[in-house]
Amino acid sequence: MKNLELLKEVVPAESELKEIIVEYVGKKLNPENDEVTVEHIINIFAEQFPEFLLTLAEENWINGYTQALKDTEYVSGLNDDKKLHKTKTKQQS
Repeated sequence: MKNLELLKEVVPAESELKEIIVEYVGKKLNPENDEVTVEHIINIFAEQFPEFLLTLAEENWINGYTQALKDTEYVSGLNDDKKLHKTKTKQQS
């Protein structure tokens, strides 16, 4: 994970669903400072609802892989344009 600070972020109960999750995780883990973090929620979901996290992880992986392929095609296209340009330049000489 790029932003490890996000795991430590305290989750405010801004919506009904967040409130339910934060309350549930808080009761389950009973943190010393009564603050529920993103990491706490992930751990509970991993334990009790792993298929939810797996679906998110798979989607994220697919999106990342697809973007990498697009980036590779783009860079390859740039390299092809440079080769084409060099070829034309040699022929013009």
